[in-house]
Amino acid sequence: MSAAFTALGKLIPTDEHLVLFNGHGYKYNDSPRVIFEKMREMGLTEKYRVVWALNDPDAYEIEGCEKVKMDTPQYFLTALKAKYWVSCVNIERGLQFKKKDQVYLNTWHGAAINVCGNGVPGRNDFHWNYIDYFCSCGKYDEECFGRDLQVRQDAFLKCGYPRNDELYHVTEEEVKSLREKLGIPDGKKAILYAPTWRESSDGGSSYELAPPIDWQKWKEQLGDQYVVMLRTHPYTTKLMNVEFDDFVMNFTDYPRVNDLMIAADVLISDYSSINLDYSILGKPMICFGYDYDAYRRERGFYYDLEKEMPNGVMRHEDEVIDHLLHLDVEADSRKTEKFRDDHMQYGGNAAEVCIEKLFGERK
Repeated sequence: MSAAFTALGKLIPTDEHLVLFNGHGYKYNDSPRVIFEKMREMGLTEKYRVVWALNDPDAYEIEGCEKVKMDTPQYFLTALKAKYWVSCVNIERGLQFKKKDQVYLNTWHGAAINVCGNGVPGRNDFHWNYIDYFCSCGKYDEECFGRDLQVRQDAFLKCGYPRNDELYHVTEEEVKSLREKLGIPDGKKAILYAPTWRESSDGGSSYELAPPIDWQKWKEQLGDQYVVMLRTHPYTTKLMNVEFDDFVMNFTDYPRVNDLMIAADVLISDYSSINLDYSILGKPMICFGYDYDAYRRERGFYYDLEKEMPNGVMRHEDEVIDHLLHLDVEADSRKTEKFRDDHMQYGGNAAEVCIEKLFGERK
């Protein structure tokens, strides 16, 4: 199939002013959205014809672009025509048909923490040495993605992820406004609980079990000081059988995770790359790794989380509750800052860096 697309591409001239975008889950989101909106702000959507590829094009009204449905003939025709590709996942859908005169920027969608790509046992299908630009947050990205995605070292843009740009420029006024918008009560600290999605442990026959949390216990012990903003996969939320109230609030479908991170006082996650994004803010964070040993054995990590995470790995909810009851914000924040400095060396103006690399345009 790749050979057929490659042959077809030779017959289709490249449009020097056509840009193809797609996002995570093939929605209008993530770093490609930030790059596109920066282009629009700079007036570049008047110079370039932009097409967004989406699973459900009718779900979005997007100014300054056209839309195409993913995986349709029109999508692949656009991919063969476009001079520029911008994605945080992939454009070629498991194939390989990029032409030599096309420019491919992959922002990726999460800094290195879980083993991915060819590092996953049984996989050897990532051969991305032809990608022109690949966003990097730091040295771990370059080492791990260079090896397991086969990204060339000279392709890495040492700029961080465009979606994280705003996290470097948060104001107190923005925090206050978001907390009011999200309904966080005055005088309460907000916990953002955002665990990673777990694939099934039985070859796809079922979903992974929900995190072992007794929400009533949490409410009884933490309710005077905290509220919880819950953001999980929708199916995980269902399995957890949560009764949402003024203590546990449901933000699973909330579209902007950055808002939740900015508003939160503490992050609780496990092995999600949200740990790395959140560390930019320098606030307390907890790794609740109730299945850490099994996950490490079956999937693997790029580094020892027990040594690297700001408070190690907590395996039981009682450890988490106790830590929250005796939280030393200043000490925990220093730990987060060290974690950030070790893993997130680059960031703050990634969208502008990407645009300059692609189009030679400066703001």
